[in-house]
Amino acid sequence: MNKYWLSIAACSLALTASAQQKQALTAQDYERAERFMSYNTEPLIDGGTVRPKWLENDKFWYTVKTPSGEQTYLVDPAAKSKKLTTAYKNSNNTPGSMRGNSRNEVLSPDGKKSILIKDYNLYVKDIANGQLTQLTTDGIKDYGYATDNAGWKHSDAPILRWSPDSKKIATFQQDQRNSKDMYLVSTNVGSPTLSTWKYPLPDDKEIPTIRRVVIDVVNPKVISLDVAPDPHRATLSDDISSSGTFDDIDWKADGTELAFVSTSRDHKIEKFRIANALTGAVREVFEEKVKTQYESGQGAINWSYLPASKEIIWYSERDNWGHLYLYDSTTGKLKNQITKGDFVVARVLKVDEKTRTIYFVGNGREAGNPYFTHLYKIGFDGKNLVSLTPEEGNHISTFSPSGKYILDTYSQPNVPSVTVLRDLNGKLLLSLEKTDVSRLAATGWKAPTPVSVKAHDGKTDIYGLVFTPTKMESGKKYPVIDYIYPGPQGGSVGNWSFAASRGDNQALAELGFIVVVIEGTSNPDRSKSFHDMSYGNMAENTLPDQITAIKQLSEKFPIDTTRVGIWGHSGGGFATAAAMFRYPDFFKVGIAESGNHDNRNYEDDWGERYNGFVENSDYEAQANQNYAKNLKGKLMLVHGMMDDNVPPYNTLLVVEALEKANKSFDLVIFPNSAHGYGAYSPYMMRRRWDYFVQNLLGAEPPKDYLIKGPTR
Repeated sequence: MNKYWLSIAACSLALTASAQQKQALTAQDYERAERFMSYNTEPLIDGGTVRPKWLENDKFWYTVKTPSGEQTYLVDPAAKSKKLTTAYKNSNNTPGSMRGNSRNEVLSPDGKKSILIKDYNLYVKDIANGQLTQLTTDGIKDYGYATDNAGWKHSDAPILRWSPDSKKIATFQQDQRNSKDMYLVSTNVGSPTLSTWKYPLPDDKEIPTIRRVVIDVVNPKVISLDVAPDPHRATLSDDISSSGTFDDIDWKADGTELAFVSTSRDHKIEKFRIANALTGAVREVFEEKVKTQYESGQGAINWSYLPASKEIIWYSERDNWGHLYLYDSTTGKLKNQITKGDFVVARVLKVDEKTRTIYFVGNGREAGNPYFTHLYKIGFDGKNLVSLTPEEGNHISTFSPSGKYILDTYSQPNVPSVTVLRDLNGKLLLSLEKTDVSRLAATGWKAPTPVSVKAHDGKTDIYGLVFTPTKMESGKKYPVIDYIYPGPQGGSVGNWSFAASRGDNQALAELGFIVVVIEGTSNPDRSKSFHDMSYGNMAENTLPDQITAIKQLSEKFPIDTTRVGIWGHSGGGFATAAAMFRYPDFFKVGIAESGNHDNRNYEDDWGERYNGFVENSDYEAQANQNYAKNLKGKLMLVHGMMDDNVPPYNTLLVVEALEKANKSFDLVIFPNSAHGYGAYSPYMMRRRWDYFVQNLLGAEPPKDYLIKGPTR
């Protein structure tokens, strides 16, 4: 009997000793990791981006930070001079909001009037005296004018486009009377508050439509355009307002004509139309049909109406690359292709009708990383293509008020930015600033490593960033965390310019991980075929690319491919759960935040654009809850219960499926948070760190570490 108890005691001591040997991270470890967040790295950067405050004759001043304090410079492009100045030290001429006197008003170009919504109708306000004049009278609930409340985007701001002469507006009466509602319920003491708005879903029979109108603001009159109502769609985005104004509208300068593009519900048919703004008569000019989905550019609508020459600059991917085409607006016939080649016209920045020159941002024409943007110019006739920004890197270019000069900032993810001033031929006039990271580097900071590997097809080049601990142990292999955002309207890396911090990627690396961010196939800024690789099957989520990339990177970095974690938000949450359910032997730990796990439960336009109609694409086979039974690893699900972008029942469906399958999982709920977690974001970040430390690193995190955030 004594031998039995001695044996039990020995086992107990052995287990205790084993538990004591488990690695434990301290609050100091977390504090050190937090030093790599942007609110701690940015104050240690000097120089940096030039934010010009424009004066007359294209002169401007700007202020930059130096180790000894701020310095202000006055730049005269004509004189090619840059001088220290104190004249503007306490000045601030940054323009205020152009929407009007409040965020729910839209200011006219001349600054004298604004438009607002009241009781589903439109009013014009005289800025000088505040007097309101009613413009429409037949707006009613769910059939109001200029309303911005369909799908995940909803506000009280009017959606419209002023004519250049400030005399008319182009807008619509939005018919939502037969559209379905979405509901969210607050969490509070006492009776909850029910939030209700129109939120159509894929395969709904009825979706919001817009009846297009022109309104004479000077002599109030509504002119209905003689065309059937259009689906609530645009050529570029999930909404008819990607930038706070009415998309796909181009006015003639005198306000007598209005060009617009009508987009079909599935984004496969685009109709270019020109309306007489005085009578409402509409002329069909041409249409473009595509097999998957049409888009008018990358981050900007690239078509333009040129009434003076009776021409149209049109954007199309008909030759597999996003390019510009010149059309005759009278006949609707193609005159010539403007840009050609294996590269993408991303954004048209300026159209000079006088010199018949187009200035545009392009991707992939230069050797190296195809995501680096450069500025080019070309003639309407497709001749004389010139690169205006030859340096390797991602270029962000803007024009001076007169359009005579180009302010150009270029950088790479691991190369700090340089800002220069150029003329319209790309000639360097002045070197303005070079970002200085020496104070930051002295703290031990280092930039991520850009990488290129092959996609899952073994042929296509894909690109990404790798974050490693600043202090690495020789001979040690590190667990890897894959941060994912699968798009297809964007990607994991996002901006390819320099940034001292990219979320908490480096902070996580400091806790003992290697973090990878891979831009998979099916994302934009490449060819049409590249972008369409997962059309009809968004559940692929670039995951085959992620897996093959991590395996390839393990040959260059000390990555332990038996310990792979993954996390993402929104579409990244969808991808994370899919990774844990579909590749359970590869991904061991996942955190799925605010995921659209079943796209039948996400707003209609996004799914129908990138996945097709429900009857043509198997949404059921793509839904995460149907694969929850395959879970083997550790999964944390997260959602805000007031998420008006991705409704929370997307995650609750997965919760229910996991419970039915008798699977253990973790759940974090933010009762009154929307799609992002607001004030609870630091809490979520700490929970993310803890989860990977415990389940992927096999260590014990400090208990309830408080991330101090930017107010520190």
